[in-house]
Amino acid sequence: MQLMNKPHAAFIVGPTGVGKTNLSLEIAEELNAEIISADSRYLYRRMDIGTAKPTREELNRIPHHFVNVAEIDTPWSMALFKSKALAAIKDIQKRQKLPLIVGGTGQYIRALIEGWDIPAQHNDPALREFIMKWSEEAGGNELHHRLSILDPEAAVSIDPRNVRRTVRALEVILHTGKKFSEQRSKKPIDFKYKIAGLTLPRELLYQRIDDRISNMINSGLITEVESLLADGFSLKDPPLSAIGYPEIIHFLQGNCSLEESIVEIKKRTRQFVRRQANWFKPTDDRIMWFDVSSNQREKIIRFFQDTKGWRN
Repeated sequence: MQLMNKPHAAFIVGPTGVGKTNLSLEIAEELNAEIISADSRYLYRRMDIGTAKPTREELNRIPHHFVNVAEIDTPWSMALFKSKALAAIKDIQKRQKLPLIVGGTGQYIRALIEGWDIPAQHNDPALREFIMKWSEEAGGNELHHRLSILDPEAAVSIDPRNVRRTVRALEVILHTGKKFSEQRSKKPIDFKYKIAGLTLPRELLYQRIDDRISNMINSGLITEVESLLADGFSLKDPPLSAIGYPEIIHFLQGNCSLEESIVEIKKRTRQFVRRQANWFKPTDDRIMWFDVSSNQREKIIRFFQDTKGWRN
């Protein structure tokens, strides 16, 4: 692909299970691109099966950035991702390649294309301890309900089961007196972009998700989780809140059957798909949508090759 003077970045977004990984590899090969992962689950080493991370062969096929770059006990922030992703975009462009950002973590995508200026974290250990105790006494759902009252926009984007993020949002609100969702300003971005959104009829998407979850179990997800627990990791480590890991941990601890665990994984994944739709809306005119129930490879390639329609 012939790149223009100002840095350009192509994005492929869509819900979990829609097929972003396979299609992005084919498109990256055609467009002389390197892939920047915008999936917060792919950052962590040893979380491979439960995150449906690209295989070693896929990672070797096209250069990937931000896959297997962090240990489970050293979680990344959105601000760190944004900073490093912008640096990677510039570096890839300097080597006359196209940065191809691929993922379903809506906050990461929006932070890049909207130029979020993410504020420094407010550290108030006493306040955080108070909110954590509140969570333990009232439960994560009640904590999330309180967040929905104080800041509905922030609550929509946070999984009720992700107690760490709920606590973080409430900590910022109570510390500053301002909504968590409003505490980011925007700066002009210094690259042009296009976004291809992948979509499927909901019934077909759910079937793909169910098949993928079955494949995870058959491919060794239980063994993967057992290994993490044996090495001292637990649900106290924020990355292990990712869908699939808490459910298998509860099964291994004897709190539910494997069948019940799988049902819960499917349920949470469907809920996650609905939350992703809040970040990637069909009405968002920045996104060109492609129904991948039929082969869209050539159409997407032509979409990115077209010199018209790039945004900034």
